[in-house]
Amino acid sequence: MPHAILVADDEVGVRESLGEVLRDEGYEVVLSADGDAALEALGAHDFSVVLTDLRMPGADGLAVLRRTRETSPQTIVLVMTAHATVETAVEALRHGATDYILKPIRFDDVLAKVAHAIEHRTVVWEAQMLRREVEQRFHADELVGDSAAMREVATLIEKVAPTNATVLVTGESGTGKEVVARAIHQHSAATRIFLPVNCAAIPEPLLESQLFGHVRGSFTGAIGNQEGLFSRASGGTIFLDEIGDLPLGLQSKLLRAIETKEILPVGSTHPRPVEVRIIAATNQDLAEMVEAGSFRPDLFYRLNVVEIRLPPLRERRGDIPALVDFLVRRHNHDLHRRCRGVDNASLKILMAHPWKGNVRELDNVIEHAMIVGDGQWITSADFPKAMRRQNGEAADVGEDLREALRVYERVHIETVLRRCERDKHAAAERLGLSLSSLYRKMNELDLPLD
Repeated sequence: MPHAILVADDEVGVRESLGEVLRDEGYEVVLSADGDAALEALGAHDFSVVLTDLRMPGADGLAVLRRTRETSPQTIVLVMTAHATVETAVEALRHGATDYILKPIRFDDVLAKVAHAIEHRTVVWEAQMLRREVEQRFHADELVGDSAAMREVATLIEKVAPTNATVLVTGESGTGKEVVARAIHQHSAATRIFLPVNCAAIPEPLLESQLFGHVRGSFTGAIGNQEGLFSRASGGTIFLDEIGDLPLGLQSKLLRAIETKEILPVGSTHPRPVEVRIIAATNQDLAEMVEAGSFRPDLFYRLNVVEIRLPPLRERRGDIPALVDFLVRRHNHDLHRRCRGVDNASLKILMAHPWKGNVRELDNVIEHAMIVGDGQWITSADFPKAMRRQNGEAADVGEDLREALRVYERVHIETVLRRCERDKHAAAERLGLSLSSLYRKMNELDLPLD
């Protein structure tokens, strides 16, 4: 989408010449003959750059500069002046101008400064997003695990990443859906940012404006044009987490954006093209929501071109030692510690724990243990009290890891069966297994089938 530039100057020759030169470079240009017209244009358009004369009828250049900073802080302002004193330059820079241009105008100088301003605007935004990514708890290279389920996930990522296909990542909360989305982005053709959006965290009245942007006056408080997250992510990847919480009204607009590669800002009648890779995620069953009428079937099919299901941690317990090692190393860096890992008894507890919160819960337990623990090794005494009580049986298991896993799977299944009064259908549901998988597991673990 071409960048829009406002040129405000009362000299018709300067104004028209600049407009022609900038249009020849592929920019969209709006011309204003005085400061008042420039202020009006600022309320009607979303500009990347404003070129304004300092002295002109109506509002002067500093007023245009101040209004721009108030309503569109991301817009770059370059001031033009024939009165190139130190005072006027410093005044403009002090009010937020990026640079100034001397008259008579040299077009090559203007084009260079405009190109630099747009590059600066892009770099600043992407730097902000990069800092956000660095601050995230998980990154694309943190897809830890060598279980069959995780190898299948890795294979799917490798196949789908180079394509432009929309991907739906499913799984329980805490399984690492954003990790998968970042991995897809990292290995895709998308050259710009990865922009995560939690659809459940943004209030419904603001969600459409946040996603698609708005124009001035479209609702109370819309004092200027606002670029939406889809536009910000253009050329990159937008990750729509908790997509199942998207209101029905917005589902149709998201479907249109996917099908036409265009968005319509709130209050606007002019669609804007966007090129963005869409990855969605949910911990809900969208197929059931379609049946219930709370999710559009056409949107579901558009999102579900490729589904990547992340297994809960209880289905890949063999990955726990590698995850623990990774989390210890990461928290060593964050907490400035030199923890060497967990002792054998603690690892057995971790292997046996039900992990309803999945990898996120494991992460919290390891961080808690490293904060409260004093030694080089994490012991069971460092775990939260509730977890120690829940896993009180763990200390008597032998040293062999495979045997420990077998014993604790046996204990856990037997416990769930007792709680369900030997109702295998109910137990299988609680364990997250099919009935046939439960029977197979009971047979492997020598548990009585009656």
